[in-house]
Amino acid sequence: MSECCAPSNRNGARDHPGIRSEAFQFDWSEDYALLGGKTVKLQVAHTKLSHSKAFAVRAYLLQTHEMLFDALTNAFRVLGGVPQRGIFDNMKTAVDRIGTGKARQVNARFAAMASHYLFAPEFCNPASGWEKGQVEKNVQDARRRLWQPMPSFPDIDALNAWLEEQCIAQWDDIQHGGLPGSVADVHAEELASLMPVGRPFDGFVEHSKRVSPTCLVTFERNRYSVPASFANRPVSLRVYPDRLVIAAEGQILCEHARIIDRSHQGPGRTIYDWRHYLAVVQRKPGALRNGAPFLEMPDAFRHLQAHLLKRAGGDREMAEILALVLQHDEQAVLHAVELALEAEVPTKTHILNLLHRLLDGKPIDVPPIDAPQALNLDCEPEANVLRYDSLRDGRRRHAS
Repeated sequence: MSECCAPSNRNGARDHPGIRSEAFQFDWSEDYALLGGKTVKLQVAHTKLSHSKAFAVRAYLLQTHEMLFDALTNAFRVLGGVPQRGIFDNMKTAVDRIGTGKARQVNARFAAMASHYLFAPEFCNPASGWEKGQVEKNVQDARRRLWQPMPSFPDIDALNAWLEEQCIAQWDDIQHGGLPGSVADVHAEELASLMPVGRPFDGFVEHSKRVSPTCLVTFERNRYSVPASFANRPVSLRVYPDRLVIAAEGQILCEHARIIDRSHQGPGRTIYDWRHYLAVVQRKPGALRNGAPFLEMPDAFRHLQAHLLKRAGGDREMAEILALVLQHDEQAVLHAVELALEAEVPTKTHILNLLHRLLDGKPIDVPPIDAPQALNLDCEPEANVLRYDSLRDGRRRHAS
């Protein structure tokens, strides 16, 4: 039996610290935190170096492939390198089928991640948690050190930043036990023998999707918009822990923040990006009036729309102004619209003039022209069209 899986006592404490940089152990646990004022059940990833006992803890809402990949990527970053072996239980995100003895059919994406970081994955026997006793004990210790009392944060990102700081701080406070000094002292010696992390693994899970006629793809009961040119066409959906990336034809089409709702109460949400529908309103400008995607436009665009739709042809003019976003920087167009609204001249011509001045670096505020006194009129002409009637009877040769 290798030193990494050497026998341990029933409390999960290893009999000796193992070979430097030889292995790490990984496990999941369930804990609770207050996020945004609500109690949330979390899936917590624990990674622990077998030699130095340095550990990293990170929380997620789900226990899925992309969460596992992200947990290990961040653990290697915090721990400062990658050991030669990784010890896991037979979790579904890593093992597709358990064979006889140590034979395992490993998930293809998990195998790709292990090959990327160059560690050899090993899996414990079923119901044999003591084979990775260090991390099992770390789950118990973390519950006392980190989760009692229940931590409270505005969101999961703030919680994970705090967990990372706490883990590193606790390395100094915890004595190693098997070797002189603290966990931080032994970890500092182990760092040089760890493999460098290198480029992070692109840990997404890919799904094939077909875009609906309304330019949406569905994932986990929620719908996300796609550029209108890809309606009714196949795309690739790449799932990350915090975002969804949609790709097709060798290019990234768009990206959305991922929504995770485990309650399954009520219908899913629809997340629009109004820019994806600009090609539609060029053909059907009337869609601007009641189109749900355009409720998400910036306030300046919506105020301009309220002005333009009051007059005939305003929807067409609004569609042409929005189309400027496809050719110019969106912030520049938005600034031009704001200036036009401030000047109370919300027209396409004036917005184009302001936009070109912004792009060319010309001053927006043109100083007034101070005409010399010699050019002032002593007798200003009158707007009297009746004077032209005198030409009809031949009495005058001109109307002035």
